[in-house]
Amino acid sequence: MNISDLEARLQNLIEVRLMGALPGQKVEDRVVQKLAASMHANLVRQADGLTIAPNVYTIIVNPEEASRWQNAQLLESLLEALKIAGQEAGLHFASQPEITISTDPSHLMNDASVLASHRVEHMAETKGMPTDNPQTQQEVDHIPENAFIIIEGVKIFPLNTSVINVGRRMDNQLVIDDPRISRNHAQLRAINGRFVLFDLNSTGGTFVNGQRTSQCVLYPGDVISLAGVALIFGQDNPPHRSDLVDTAPLNPAASERPTAILKDRSTAKFKKPK
Repeated sequence: MNISDLEARLQNLIEVRLMGALPGQKVEDRVVQKLAASMHANLVRQADGLTIAPNVYTIIVNPEEASRWQNAQLLESLLEALKIAGQEAGLHFASQPEITISTDPSHLMNDASVLASHRVEHMAETKGMPTDNPQTQQEVDHIPENAFIIIEGVKIFPLNTSVINVGRRMDNQLVIDDPRISRNHAQLRAINGRFVLFDLNSTGGTFVNGQRTSQCVLYPGDVISLAGVALIFGQDNPPHRSDLVDTAPLNPAASERPTAILKDRSTAKFKKPK
């Protein structure tokens, strides 16, 4: 199934399912096109001949439209359509697909960007990771190349040191001036060639792709929420993944992310847009 067929099948499945679940609800054609394009651009062909489809999809919309998208029936309909269309195309999912919603004030109404990525169980990678307080842990591997965090959809913070503390306090490497953020909220640490996110007993919690976490290995496209403040983890040249035999680089056109490069890479302070 080529991308045009995939898009047409997705459109049909979504319309049929929404007709039964949410009469009158419609997903804009451009969003369906981007879902199909993201799935198609991030396929991975394994050595055994199987083609693996992304199993994490992040839909980024204007904040004023977030309530419409954060509808369980709508997301369930989109997920079922993605699964069926993928299976009909001969694709496989490493695990149950999931969709999360993130917001970006720069997005136009009735439009969205879609990020697709692969997520698998991380037990093999996290099994040997430190279990004590990450701030006292001494074992640090090399820093992953070209990694960055997108803050609230408009700012880029490059991850070019092995430990990055995040919070409201001015002595953090990444200072986020938002009352929802704890003074010492989270920490990013380079371990075994990847960045691992730790929650530092924050009040509002740390979430990755909608799931609350205390420790999580990050992959490009992962959406992080620090008590509701949205961050996206990215990497221009992600490292080889041992869980997939063959990989292809993410298509940068699929994310269509707005960016702003920071001149001062040591310490940055961000204020929530009014």
